[in-house]
Amino acid sequence: MCRYISVIGCFILSVVGPLAMAQQVLTLDDCHRLALESNSQIKILDEKRQSAEDMRKLALTEFFPRVSANGLYHWSSRNVEILSDDQKTRLSTLGDQATALVGKSLSTRAGKWVWDNAMAQASTKMAAGMNEMGQQFVNDFEIDTRNVFVGAVTVTQPIYLGGKIREAYRIAQLNAELSGLTYDVQQEALLVSIDEAYWRVVSLEHKVQLAEQYVKLLEDLSADVDAMVEAEVATRADQMKVRVKLNEARMSQTKASNGLALSKMLLFQLCGLDLDGDYVVAEDSSLVRYTAYDSINMQEVWGQRSELKMLNIAEQMASSSVRLASSAFLPNIAATGSYLISNPSFFNGVSNKTDGMFTVGIVANIPICHPDAFYAVRVAKHKRNEVRMQIAEAREKIELQVNKINYELDVANKKYVQAESNLVNAEENLRLATESFEAGVLNSSDLLAAQTAWLSAKGDVLDADIEIRLAYRLLRQAMGL
Repeated sequence: MCRYISVIGCFILSVVGPLAMAQQVLTLDDCHRLALESNSQIKILDEKRQSAEDMRKLALTEFFPRVSANGLYHWSSRNVEILSDDQKTRLSTLGDQATALVGKSLSTRAGKWVWDNAMAQASTKMAAGMNEMGQQFVNDFEIDTRNVFVGAVTVTQPIYLGGKIREAYRIAQLNAELSGLTYDVQQEALLVSIDEAYWRVVSLEHKVQLAEQYVKLLEDLSADVDAMVEAEVATRADQMKVRVKLNEARMSQTKASNGLALSKMLLFQLCGLDLDGDYVVAEDSSLVRYTAYDSINMQEVWGQRSELKMLNIAEQMASSSVRLASSAFLPNIAATGSYLISNPSFFNGVSNKTDGMFTVGIVANIPICHPDAFYAVRVAKHKRNEVRMQIAEAREKIELQVNKINYELDVANKKYVQAESNLVNAEENLRLATESFEAGVLNSSDLLAAQTAWLSAKGDVLDADIEIRLAYRLLRQAMGL
């Protein structure tokens, strides 16, 4: 039973083990995708881009009316009395006062008051009626001002603000475009850094392999020289020369391996991967020779470069700032409308009921003397002129950059052609030197020189190939492609 379990365990390990230890292959496209997904600066710029877009939408809302509702409840510890206590008393006894006044004007012929029953009854009724009227008047003036309710719904629509809203929206719109271009520029810069790190790794991988081949050649040569020394057909000096060269080759191999490890760590860091992860960088198998341009249309380049697009947007924003500053000299007109309710009501006298009304109006503000606005316009114009000069300077620098990189690409292609030709000659020289050494007609020093020349020629081909790829990538970036 134990034997069967052991066999099964071995089978599982033989199947799962290689899968668990499988290395993840990274292509250049994989590195681009991982870097864009993990880079913190790209994420920050994406947030800024979304924020700028929301700011544009916020500026757009300034064209539309604003609707607001307001309410007020106010309580007071004492009521506001329109009539004094003395006025209330006089009003509530208005009939009695009138009766007394009329009674004094009547007298008998003998100078005495003459009141018959009919006159007394009429006078009493008139006094009671007038008293009631006076009391009702007093009651009508009894308004509850301890509890006051006021409410209003107001609509405000700007009609003309001297162009402030239009230019503010235009600036917000341009700022959104600027944030998008900044995001694109940062992305492109990140991709270029990924390309440089990627091809550096590929170059060092080839150089490590080349160093291994060179060490293998020297090891074989060292074994042959050792045998020749024992056979007394070579000297100890020849043996030491080969061993010194072998040690130097092993040291170079170690340096190349260390450089490869560090370059991989940089690439993994840019891609957001674990620095200790087990990844294999797959080389682009397509060997394409990128040649330099015979002529470059700088007008097209200027139109494609994101930096110039950003400066052009900045110039438009500066022009909008000039118009925005100039709007301080222009009138501001807005329309308002509202519905107001209150309790107590004052629309039909004063009463303890809730009532309301509509209002519509036009508000106008005409600036007369604003000295600060004059200098604000001048400041805005200076900034606009500054941006325009930056555009002219940027065009000159871009033209110089494009021509310089195009020239470097042309030089790199010439280097590659020369390096390939040298490699063909070096390989043939190494083959002949090896055959001559094996035939005993060439000493070890000459063979070492042939091997060193082959190593140098092989390295030059690798360097020229990577240089062409990077120069072409940088040229595409410089041309805004």
